[in-house]
Amino acid sequence: MTDRQSKLVKLVNQYQKIEVSKLSELLGVSQVTIRKDLDFLEEEGLLAREHGYALIKNANDINTRLTVNYDTKLNIATKAAEMVQNGETVMLESGSTCSLLAEQLAKLKKDVTIITNSAYIAIRIKDLPIRKVILLGGDYQKEYQGMVGPLVRKCAKEFYVDKFFVGTDGFIPDVGFTCDDLMRVETMRYMADSANRMIILADSSKFNQKGVVIQSTFDEIDTVCTDSATTEDVLDILKKHNISISIADQ
Repeated sequence: MTDRQSKLVKLVNQYQKIEVSKLSELLGVSQVTIRKDLDFLEEEGLLAREHGYALIKNANDINTRLTVNYDTKLNIATKAAEMVQNGETVMLESGSTCSLLAEQLAKLKKDVTIITNSAYIAIRIKDLPIRKVILLGGDYQKEYQGMVGPLVRKCAKEFYVDKFFVGTDGFIPDVGFTCDDLMRVETMRYMADSANRMIILADSSKFNQKGVVIQSTFDEIDTVCTDSATTEDVLDILKKHNISISIADQ
């Protein structure tokens, strides 16, 4: 994705629905260029189109979630990829930042194997040079395009990895990280049981949100990978609980 396309995605998220002519004006390029960008972004599943307009999809859809703070999430994914060694096997949950991490692992590392419950990730990186993708079975959750439920536990327990990367929906300073979906939380816990270390990928906006289900308490987390806009108060809380912090470049 180019810088212009990234800015375009931000504008569509800001306006929810915006005219092609308005995008052309705001970005200082022709409508022909905007339409070409929209063709690419629609093909990538990052937005939808109507005649003369660009618009976001269902707010809970994984493609829509991916577009929110896209640049920041990409930076976090790139930073997280530095934690993975060539030839390693890692486990990824079905969050939007994890999907970008899968892409970065394919582009930056050699002979990495990914174990995931995300059909979205498996499809997104199908043409990239990843060594192997192992897709855990389960009940298919349409909006996240991931597998959930007890069958994931049966599949996940057959594996053991050093690192489990997982996204989050929110944060409670006295408790830990939260999620908006109970089935996803249960699935995360099944997968966490098969890993030595849990690494949370959370852009700074997540620390201003609260999900409805406790996802991970502080004692379950090894590392948090975030961006430089995360406040010192939050970083102090994480350090107090002996959680390693990795800050992504802007």
